Amino acid sequence: MKLSVVIVNYNVKYFLEQCLHSVEAAIKGIDAEVFVVDNNSVDGSVEMVREKFPDVKLIANTVNTGFSVANNQAIKVASGEYILLLNPDTVVELDTFSKSVEFMDAHPDAGGLGIKMVDGSGRFLPESKRGLPTPAVAFYKIFGLSALFPKSRIFGQYHLGYLDNEKTHVVDVLAGAYMMLRRETLEKTGLLDETFFMYGEDIDLSYRITKSGYKNYYFPGARIIHYKGESTKKSSINYVFVFYNAMVIFARKHFSQKNARLFSFLIHIAIYLRAGISILHRLLNKVLLPLADAAVIYSGSLLIVDYWESNVTYTFGGHYPPQFLFGLLPGYVLIWLFSVLLAGGYDKPLSLRKIFTGIFAGTIAILVFYALLPAGFRFSRAIIILSGIWGIASVTGIRLLLHFAGFRSYRLGLNPNRRFAIIGNKDESERVADILRKGLVNAGFIGLVNTENSKNNTEGFIGSLPNISDIINIYKIDEVIFCAKDIPASQIIDTMSQLSKLQVEFKIVPPESLSIIGSNSISTTGDLYVIEINSITRVNNLRNKRLLDVVLSFLLLAFSPLLFIFMKRPHGFIWNILRVLSGNRTWVGYSKFSAPQNLPPVRKGILNPTDALNFNIPDTETAIRLNMLYARDYRLSSDINIILKGFRNLGRKA
Repeated sequence: MKLSVVIVNYNVKYFLEQCLHSVEAAIKGIDAEVFVVDNNSVDGSVEMVREKFPDVKLIANTVNTGFSVANNQAIKVASGEYILLLNPDTVVELDTFSKSVEFMDAHPDAGGLGIKMVDGSGRFLPESKRGLPTPAVAFYKIFGLSALFPKSRIFGQYHLGYLDNEKTHVVDVLAGAYMMLRRETLEKTGLLDETFFMYGEDIDLSYRITKSGYKNYYFPGARIIHYKGESTKKSSINYVFVFYNAMVIFARKHFSQKNARLFSFLIHIAIYLRAGISILHRLLNKVLLPLADAAVIYSGSLLIVDYWESNVTYTFGGHYPPQFLFGLLPGYVLIWLFSVLLAGGYDKPLSLRKIFTGIFAGTIAILVFYALLPAGFRFSRAIIILSGIWGIASVTGIRLLLHFAGFRSYRLGLNPNRRFAIIGNKDESERVADILRKGLVNAGFIGLVNTENSKNNTEGFIGSLPNISDIINIYKIDEVIFCAKDIPASQIIDTMSQLSKLQVEFKIVPPESLSIIGSNSISTTGDLYVIEINSITRVNNLRNKRLLDVVLSFLLLAFSPLLFIFMKRPHGFIWNILRVLSGNRTWVGYSKFSAPQNLPPVRKGILNPTDALNFNIPDTETAIRLNMLYARDYRLSSDINIILKGFRNLGRKA
């Protein structure tokens, strides 16, 4: 056998599906086999592979063994002359494998081969070719000199930026995302070092290949799309520790004791520096906007209090007591902020409507609370109302300021109606358009673009692929979606590269899939965009669902002595309340008739959508449909309605 493709997967089902579709097309005409080693994914990856790709040799681990161990599992049973280690978040061109194999056949000194990688916007990924991370190279990388001088032969050694991206080169390190290895070489160097759980194993193996007398080549004649970093979020603190500690393992293994100590010292500086920056960034990202809101609302409220006491309440002298200024007033601010949070005012993209809803609801709650206070603590309703109005104005002003200042993280969702251009043949592009219309996307416009510049069969199309630039400009397109069934990956990459200067996003739809995958920029970890039944997993819906669970549980617990007589199974009622409070259950979940891995994940429920009906539903197909509708169209009122209809079953065993 000529080629064995090995893909290690962990919880990236949608990317894996797209990858396998492209691999399936690329191995035609090659004597090849494909392995998928799944490291105990919980997202339905294993089931998807078994159902859609029966010819793939699947190894389903029951624990996460790590990248090196998983690859070695497949390599040990693979029979190919060449072994290709391939990431699941990649798309290969039709001729990627054939060109790579031809190159290896023509270069017997090649122990390993890496190729040109581009991100989901068609931009070159610098990690396609890398230098050995010596202490000096690590220093330049850690302290940003390599980023400042990427083309320098001294400072740019990490990504070898001084080498032409379009020419073949001998390099030190191959990227693990696409690493073609000669079996003969692996027999001399040994397999991947299983000391590395994740990261560093590609550097280690690349170094051992060169030490064994072979060469590592960078070959730009073949290309892949790599949705950079989707499997692991590179902004996470865990990534910082795992990646840099892998570098320490490498240094201790291959460098002299003196150099290893120096390298380890530099790496530990980098770990704490990057981890500190990551923690600070995450903290600021979470609390900066609420703190700004609190400061502005409280400051404005103090000015309102000052004006009101001088001109209305204490015209002849006097002041509001400290317990109002520094006790009740800050409490009011917290209620406003909490109400904005519940209304989804801090969810991205930001929404002015949710701000208004949150502060208005908070003002009502404060006025109700105010009415229950003792007379000595009821200072002024007018101040509450005026402060609420100020809160709406000031918080809205902050959002508008951030939006028009160009801060991407704080952009307002002023125009949620995105405009799509779907490139493909008639049947497939209409299928994708139907997904968009049925999905949870506000499509302001959906235009179909033919793959060929032909006067025949143009009905229903707004144009053809050769005119895509004009189509984007004329129809104000926000997002271009490629149908992978009709367009080869090479054409997709070329088109993305040609359109990279236009402010559009790119997505790809695998054949027969409900997922649409894309990456907007190299600066992001990768963007998975699934047009599916995922309303229930939106941040604000999950938050409100959990809040309903907790509030209802406390109410049910308080009135439980009276409610026992209504329960069909009273002895399970209190137990269910405790399980919901602990987060082990939710009051409403999916029906047991449907496989939960095919739906967005939620906690196991006491009740389910079938409880809203007045009769039992033994029909599995109907129950599955009810689950899908519940997940797709989820509202808090859905749970309330189901709970009211199925109230007597709250003690049910679940």
